[in-house]
Amino acid sequence: MIVTLMLLTACSLPRSGPNKKEIYAGAVERGGNTHVIYVNDHVTRATNFMPVYGFSSSFRSAGQVGADEIRAGDVLGLSIWENVDDGLLTSLGASSTSLQEIQVDSAGYIFVPYAGRIRAAGNSPEQLRQVITQRLSAQTPDPQVTVTRVAGNGATVSVMGKVVAQGVYPIERPTRTLSAMLAKAGGVGIEPEVAVITVKRGNQQGKVWMTDLYSSRSNDIALRPGDIILVEEDQRNFTALGALGGQTRVPLGNEAISAVEAIAMVGGLSSALADPTGVFVLRDEPESVAGKVLGKPVFGMQRIAYVLDLTRPNGLFLARDFLIRDGDTVYVTEAPYVQFAKVLNAVTGSADSADALTSIGD
Repeated sequence: MIVTLMLLTACSLPRSGPNKKEIYAGAVERGGNTHVIYVNDHVTRATNFMPVYGFSSSFRSAGQVGADEIRAGDVLGLSIWENVDDGLLTSLGASSTSLQEIQVDSAGYIFVPYAGRIRAAGNSPEQLRQVITQRLSAQTPDPQVTVTRVAGNGATVSVMGKVVAQGVYPIERPTRTLSAMLAKAGGVGIEPEVAVITVKRGNQQGKVWMTDLYSSRSNDIALRPGDIILVEEDQRNFTALGALGGQTRVPLGNEAISAVEAIAMVGGLSSALADPTGVFVLRDEPESVAGKVLGKPVFGMQRIAYVLDLTRPNGLFLARDFLIRDGDTVYVTEAPYVQFAKVLNAVTGSADSADALTSIGD
């Protein structure tokens, strides 16, 4: 009867999760759909890779936008002086006229009275001045023309996300690179260690860690009109469960984190509960990596439960070399005696309660 009571109690007692035996029962060799693999040097070499952020050669090789180049969407200001009393554009008694806020159309052209439709995009203000002067010279003697850019609407980028001041900013001489434009927007509004910067350009995009942007000049790319700059907090994380100092979801940041470090980040193994032979890292492994780990061709994503036995002579070294990746679940099983102690305590407690009730009845 005592044995039956203990078995029934064991089935109903609370615990932090499955034990080693139950995890092994789901192995492929036993009809399950999970590969249970002990971590060794081969496994650490096959699985240790980190996502690499960076810009492609097309982003890196793009030259800086000319600060004086006129583009579609720019707004120009013209001032024209004529060397006659009754000029084409000037009013009676005036020697000059100003044509303000002339917008370059989507095809890159502007219209100037008596000079006609003129292509402005692709020219500098000086080059455009010469074209307008030449056109007007046929109708008024020795005209003097100045051209200024009133606004840079044709060469702008959008800065969005976790920055101090989101907005649309013109590409000007001081803000022609990624770092300069971020500074123009007030800088990032989150910790630099977890900030990821994405630049979208047409159908392409590239991303870089904030810290890598400033550590390598090659990442400080030149901006192009229409670029979208998005600053986000890195969302990569792992989940810690089981007999640990804490059970939570932990951000990875931009550093490579080993299994030992991951365990330490949540308070280490629970000295009262943890089984150091049953540290599992549960992961959906891509086909290319799974094939290397298993040593055979596989098709599609594979569920793998990596086992770290910290009691082995090189167990801690392997745990130190095994890298945690985004989406991993680090699970530590309870030591076998823990559940036995719970059962014994429950049964003993039940027996004491029964004796107490018998005494009261008597």
